[in-house]
Amino acid sequence: MTQDTPADAAFPTTGSGLRVDLLTREYPPEVYGGAGVHVEYLARELRPLVDVRVHCFGGPRNEAGVTAHAEPAGLEGANPALRTFGVDLEMAAGCAGTDVVHSHTWYANLAGHVAKLLHGVPHVVSTHSLEPLRPWKAEQLGGGYALSSWAERTALEAADAVIAVSAGMRRDVLAAYPAVDPDRVTVVHNGIDTTEYAPDEGTDVLARLDIDPDRPSVVFVGRITRQKGLPYLLRAARDLPADAQLILLAGAPDTPEISAEVTALVEELRAVRSGVVWVADMLPKPEVIQVLSHTTVFVCPSIYEPMGIVNLEAMACRAAVVATATGGIPEVVADGETGLLVPIEQVPDGSGTPLDPAKFTGDLAAAITQLLEDPSRAAAMGDAGRRRAVDHFSWATIAERTVEVYRSVGAG
Repeated sequence: MTQDTPADAAFPTTGSGLRVDLLTREYPPEVYGGAGVHVEYLARELRPLVDVRVHCFGGPRNEAGVTAHAEPAGLEGANPALRTFGVDLEMAAGCAGTDVVHSHTWYANLAGHVAKLLHGVPHVVSTHSLEPLRPWKAEQLGGGYALSSWAERTALEAADAVIAVSAGMRRDVLAAYPAVDPDRVTVVHNGIDTTEYAPDEGTDVLARLDIDPDRPSVVFVGRITRQKGLPYLLRAARDLPADAQLILLAGAPDTPEISAEVTALVEELRAVRSGVVWVADMLPKPEVIQVLSHTTVFVCPSIYEPMGIVNLEAMACRAAVVATATGGIPEVVADGETGLLVPIEQVPDGSGTPLDPAKFTGDLAAAITQLLEDPSRAAAMGDAGRRRAVDHFSWATIAERTVEVYRSVGAG
């Protein structure tokens, strides 16, 4: 275990004496996905309400009350899932003295389950995705996919409460894990900090990235993973208006195979159109915000997305959104008001694969083109998206609802 502060150090709090230990793989500055963003802001908003401790993976952190746990040396070179379990056991041991543990994603679910058993405290699980609906993870984890699936199932079925980040996610939880009592599954949406995520009129980042602010643009932000659907967008981009730029803030590929596929598709596009900008490195948040603030259309082509916090980020920056009508996305993007939803019929094997990939790609291109060719409509949708983000997705409200869940399981 590595840490920069004592394990029992806590953030200053004006709230109750309830101690909550958040268990997560990601925590700043090592955040690469929506679950990490969720924990970052949830922890911040919980601090005035409860005594928060954060347990995360990776390198040492400098914040009080945050403990980073390293992989046990004896598991070096082992399957990634086994290495994760090693960290989970370290995390569970570090939860001594807590009133409730709250785990996020399968990476930390086993830590929460073991802490529940070891310390006799309630375990709350937030579901940001589900392993049965991500079968392509077998490409990444090999036999470890069976382990990640086992850890998730075990934790969810034994949890005292399950928080789903959307109503769609709740439906998926109950379908994938019928042994889970529906009364224990509560919807608490992801949120957005609309002070931080706000339109940026500057253009210095655009200039450095070679993005022309005078040309229409289409932006994608996300990891290169099957669920994010980037190859579908790259194929759809062949049919977009010639003057449109395609901006890809896309990195951290799950596998060499999808990395090679995306690279080949980008090279094909660059051979036939200008303005294809691919930034593979993770940009600082203010730079992403500036790119989002100047895009004509933000696109989320995901084939699996329990909530899609990236859509909220784009909306808060006043970007019109084109997104797949799957998972929790329709709860965020108001079709025809803040953007356009693209219908998708999916293979019923849990993979999210479109039944007709060519139709999905064509529909995606058509929706994007509608807004590129009607910039005034896109701008109006961006304004509506900003209002929706401000009015309906406050992190303060989400933190209060989360504390209600802790109380409901007898914590404190």
